[in-house]
Amino acid sequence: MQNRLRLCGLGVTCLLAGCATSSGEAVKFVNPHGLATPSGYTHVVDVPAGRLLFIAGQIARDANGNLVGKGDMRAQSEQVFRNIQIALESRGATLADIVQITTYIRDMSQIAAYREVRERVLGAFPRPASSLVGVAALASDDYLLEVEVVAAPPR
Repeated sequence: MQNRLRLCGLGVTCLLAGCATSSGEAVKFVNPHGLATPSGYTHVVDVPAGRLLFIAGQIARDANGNLVGKGDMRAQSEQVFRNIQIALESRGATLADIVQITTYIRDMSQIAAYREVRERVLGAFPRPASSLVGVAALASDDYLLEVEVVAAPPR
């Protein structure tokens, strides 16, 4: 979502209007009063009726199915976001169109490496609504994380 207009009021309430959805209304990123100021995400993303993309959980496998970064959270995070970008671009969307992200991570002690990659990849504020879940296992012991997203690109 490019050409975002930032309209901030008092305290932590902040409304950011993004590109218009297919309904012609803008996606709004809101951090309401009464909720703690978030770091790296937005509490509420209001997506008017329109086009949504649901990207399945992505893992650190390249186009040939090879594991990337065995045992390396930073390398796996980079590959996961490359895969998400490829999936989005296949439908004419970009990383900026992400409105919700859910991350499943096996070792919370490695969260800093994931967050560093996520912050660099997602760029400037506003951030999508976000959930980070620590899990005991993923589909393979080699996977350190899995990330799924919802995007709201313009038509």
